[in-house]
Amino acid sequence: MIAANPEPLWFKSSYSGGSGTECVECAYVAGGAMVRDSKRAGGPEVRVQDEAWRTFVRAVNQGRIR
Repeated sequence: MIAANPEPLWFKSSYSGGSGTECVECAYVAGGAMVRDSKRAGGPEVRVQDEAWRTFVRAVNQGRIR
């Protein structure tokens, strides 16, 4: 059995711009994902439920959200 990691493993979104001013980080967690501003690692985090996250990612991949 693999032990659950107590800390989310954050990664920078591939959709973040390269200028360093609009960086978004994501972390997959049980039941969904978390999103935060990479410049404010200790700041607020938004938790999104599984189905809502999949719907959002699908819409971005299909070009319905920019």
